[in-house]
Amino acid sequence: MGIRLTKIYTRSGDKGKTGLGIKDRIAKDSLRITAIGDIDELNSTVGVLIETLDKSSELIKPLRQRQHDLFDLGGELAMPGYELLGSELITDLETEIDQLNEALPPLENFILPGGNLAAAQTHMARSICRRAERTVVSFNREEEKPHLLAQQYLNRLSDYFFVLARHLARQSDGEEILWQSRHKR
Repeated sequence: MGIRLTKIYTRSGDKGKTGLGIKDRIAKDSLRITAIGDIDELNSTVGVLIETLDKSSELIKPLRQRQHDLFDLGGELAMPGYELLGSELITDLETEIDQLNEALPPLENFILPGGNLAAAQTHMARSICRRAERTVVSFNREEEKPHLLAQQYLNRLSDYFFVLARHLARQSDGEEILWQSRHKR
C-alpha cells in the first residue's frame, strides 16, 4: 500500500489550490479537478447502487470493478503522464453491454428513470456519468495531450448504465416506465 494518511486535514487547500499526484498544485475549480470530482461522485453513486442490490446479485462483482476502474481513472487525471488503464476496458464494457442487452426487448420508446430503486439509482449513475464525460470533453479540449481513453470509457460506461437500468427495471416482475408525450396520455 502507498502513503498512509494519519492526519486528514492539512490546511494546504485553504487558499483554493489542491495537490496533484505529481506534486504540482492547481486551482480546485480547474477542469482537471472538476473532472476528478465528477468521477468521484459517479464512483460514490455506484457504491449506493451496489447497496440497493441483493448481496447475492451477480451484478455486484462487475459494478465493483467499475468502481476500481473509476478510481484508477481519477488517479490518471491526478497524475498526468501516468497510465493505469488500457483499451481493454472498452472491450470489457461492450461485452457486458451486449450480454445484458441480449435478454432485453428492442427499445421502441424513450424510458424514464424508475421501475424500482436499483433501476432508478442506475439511471442516476448514468446521468452523473454523462456529466463526467462532458467535463472530460471540455478538459480534453484544453489539454496538450488529451485523455481520450477517459472520454471513450465514460461514454461507454453511460451506455452500460442505461442497459443495466433496463435490466434491473425488469427484475422482480418490474417494468420500465415508458415516456408518453403529454399530448398522447
